[in-house]
Amino acid sequence: MDRPAVSVLATGSYVPAREVSNDEVARRVGVDAEWIERKTHIRSRRFAGPDEATSDLAARAAERALAQAGMDAGRLDHIIVATSTGDSPQPPTAHAVQRLIGARNAAAMDLNVVCSGFVYAMTVACGLLAIRPGTRALVVAADLYSRILDFTDRTTSVLFGDGAGAAILTSGADAGILDFELRAQGDARNLIWIEAGGSRQPASHQTVESGGHYFRMRGREVRDFVAREVPPALRNLLLRNGMTPYDVQHFVPHQANGVMLDELVKATDLTAARTHRTLERYGNVGSASVAVTLDEAHRNGHLRPGELVLLAGFGGGMAIGACLLRWTAPAVPSSEDLPVATD
Repeated sequence: MDRPAVSVLATGSYVPAREVSNDEVARRVGVDAEWIERKTHIRSRRFAGPDEATSDLAARAAERALAQAGMDAGRLDHIIVATSTGDSPQPPTAHAVQRLIGARNAAAMDLNVVCSGFVYAMTVACGLLAIRPGTRALVVAADLYSRILDFTDRTTSVLFGDGAGAAILTSGADAGILDFELRAQGDARNLIWIEAGGSRQPASHQTVESGGHYFRMRGREVRDFVAREVPPALRNLLLRNGMTPYDVQHFVPHQANGVMLDELVKATDLTAARTHRTLERYGNVGSASVAVTLDEAHRNGHLRPGELVLLAGFGGGMAIGACLLRWTAPAVPSSEDLPVATD
């Protein structure tokens, strides 16, 4: 039996109101603002307010996707939240999102594949929609990194911000989502990590004092991993579908680092595609970066029906998640054609 066609119906995103410039980060880290932009291409990022948690960001993005779709939250059947910075170890952050948006009829779950989370969550949603055709899935990716950054570590603290992005997926006649490429390399899991706070090293006075709850990354080795592993994964996805990089019209990659993205576009021969970027204004927002960037491209009218879009997430795990799709979402009314959230 042929699997039901699944497509993207609507998108949404949210970034917090507080804009944090390179000047502010540079003062905390002890570097020059020019050094941050030269090394990363990032000029600013957004940090959540003291009253905002990951679920709050996720719910705002979800509400924007629902509004764009003209859909009540009660019509959702599935909610998948991709995050590596959940509200708490349990219950799932997705359950908080369900409550906040009023999606009482939806099953809800979390998924943690760090910066590949949005694409992995889309894959899970496609499986659920294939089992129950006619249902609707909300996929939200949200991360709040500002509270786990060590501002004595310039290799990580200059990169990250907070944000959330969402997509509503439906099954029907339009075969928008064509294929996925998912890869994991557990023997490289020590390249990006948070040491304490889990079952191996539970929270204690000692782990807090030693900074065990801060985000850590071996930057050079991560960059080498991306250069070595991501291009063949993307080529394999395209080849399996009888396509080449020159068939891709829109490339929406994880917004890890601007210099890294420049190198990745060249290495994958995606120079003819339009590469969408939001990192200059929002930094690296973890699992949300692909979703936020996809929503901005959609709301700004850059994605036209039938155009080929390639999504690519990569990061902690180490993991890679890529999705190939034909764009099917209706154009956003001009009254909604606004920058990503500035609330």
